[in-house]
Amino acid sequence: MGMTVIARRVGAPADEVRYEFGFGDRFDRTLFIDPRTSEARVEDGAFDAAASAITAKVVNFWRDHGDFPQRMLFAS
Repeated sequence: MGMTVIARRVGAPADEVRYEFGFGDRFDRTLFIDPRTSEARVEDGAFDAAASAITAKVVNFWRDHGDFPQRMLFAS
């Protein structure tokens, strides 16, 4: 069974980048990424497969392009 996770950037202060993410058009979770360390955490504390997948996509984009994307999609 596949999984589609969508994220949108909602904040990017100097010390943390914030994304809302979820399945389909439900942006019901929040992801925080520290740009100094690439460490990520989720607001609800459940760093599951969806959080891991979208974090990897966002961080890889950032490393390749030098900026955090406005939107990101993970589909498997």
